[in-house]
Amino acid sequence: MRKPFIAGNWKMNKDSAGSVELAAGLAKELKDVDSVDVAVCPPFVYLQAVSNAVSGSPVKVGAQNMYFEANGAFTGEISTDMLKDVGCTYVICGHSERRHVIGETDELVNKKVKAAIESGLLPILAVGELLEEREADKTNDVVKTQVTKGLEGVSADDILKVTIAYEPVWAIGTGKTATPDQAQDVHAMIRGLIAELYSQDVADKIRIQYGGSAKPANTAELMAQPDVDGLLVGGASLKVEDFSKMIKTVA
Repeated sequence: MRKPFIAGNWKMNKDSAGSVELAAGLAKELKDVDSVDVAVCPPFVYLQAVSNAVSGSPVKVGAQNMYFEANGAFTGEISTDMLKDVGCTYVICGHSERRHVIGETDELVNKKVKAAIESGLLPILAVGELLEEREADKTNDVVKTQVTKGLEGVSADDILKVTIAYEPVWAIGTGKTATPDQAQDVHAMIRGLIAELYSQDVADKIRIQYGGSAKPANTAELMAQPDVDGLLVGGASLKVEDFSKMIKTVA
């Protein structure tokens, strides 16, 4: 049985006071939740404060990005040791906004995934297709390539440290959501691919989240799908009431 995992990606939102208020509110609301893994991913500059605010609660902290080198002359970048130093457990690698706005490649994302694992962080590998790719019936090809290249060199011993997050790019921040059947189809394809790359046992254990306009209203039907093991939540994670409601629905 795969334990559900709900993570909130705050993206470039909130200020210092608002981040602490949100984190503290979630810690209070979710203090008794133990059947769901929960994480919040605030902007870099608020990681320390958010980590302090959720200390002692079931809520873990993740970063939205990282660099694959341990240290050095990489202006503007953040290392895995820095993230761990301020309380991070998870890190998102390859979010679609990093890929399609910033220009990150599969090869760069793969370096980040491996560096995260090596450092002791748990990577969330985000994958997903553009609208034109879905309309051209290329969803499976695109996602297979992103998963395969993103996990290249990740050993059978380490693969279960990775969570895969399927986020159709056309559903991120648009209010559009993949139907439960659409989500399930891609999640099942990813699980089958993991069985090919590793083993059926690994495929049965790895967690695959859905992301893309997930909200309280669609949480139950998305999570009812047999291969949807969690959610990577954007806008709805910015409100204590909405995000805690989603987690309690799953719990």
